[in-house]
Amino acid sequence: MNKGENIVLGNDYDSWYDYGIKEPIISDITPKTNTHLLLCGLSGSGKSYALLRYFREFVQSSSPQDEYYFGDFKQDDSFSFLRNCKHYYPYKKVLDALNTVYEKMHRRQSGEDESRNGIMLIIDEYAAFILALQGEDKKKATEAMNKVSEILMLGRSLSVRIVIAVQRADAKIFENGARINFGIIVVLGSALKSSYEMVMPKEFIEEVGERKFKTGEGIVLLQGAELHFIKIPLVKDMQTMQEICVKALS
Repeated sequence: MNKGENIVLGNDYDSWYDYGIKEPIISDITPKTNTHLLLCGLSGSGKSYALLRYFREFVQSSSPQDEYYFGDFKQDDSFSFLRNCKHYYPYKKVLDALNTVYEKMHRRQSGEDESRNGIMLIIDEYAAFILALQGEDKKKATEAMNKVSEILMLGRSLSVRIVIAVQRADAKIFENGARINFGIIVVLGSALKSSYEMVMPKEFIEEVGERKFKTGEGIVLLQGAELHFIKIPLVKDMQTMQEICVKALS
């Protein structure tokens, strides 16, 4: 596997439990592939850990010139080690991160900026962020959702990627059917059938069947056409993983 062209999303669930084999599930992250990532999971599903691990995977598989922006709406202890980073945006400042990345994308689209180094925006607890905006200013919330939709539709060709973590991918937080523009969809934990229905075709939901996943386990759907069952392995050196993420945001 060429580390510069792929990220590891987890190990194959059945290979691990049936044979004790660690068989990595990988995704191409070159510009030819849609690598916008949607991560879903209820509280206790392992979502925050997975988000951090995927962040590290992207950093290690990308150019040192790439830029990263981390929007942490909940701002609990999960990502407290990032709080002194230049490109860390807590609570209501998540909107600033979105606006910054959106404007950078539009400068590329207009031809003002011809660079194509990678730009990645991560938003944790995106649904809570949108609902809070709606409570303050519905117009501003709609504008934010429209900007996310534009990044999802136009970002790949301009080397702009978005990674969003939510508990449930409700249609009301994704304008104009934006959910279909995620190339990588991960659902962790024992999700309700309705959670799968939000992000997967019926035939894949039937394939999931009655499976019950524990923390750090679930499904990944690649490019809307390839379903895998995954188990996300624990990182032995959490400090090193955190340091990689801190450096990327500094």
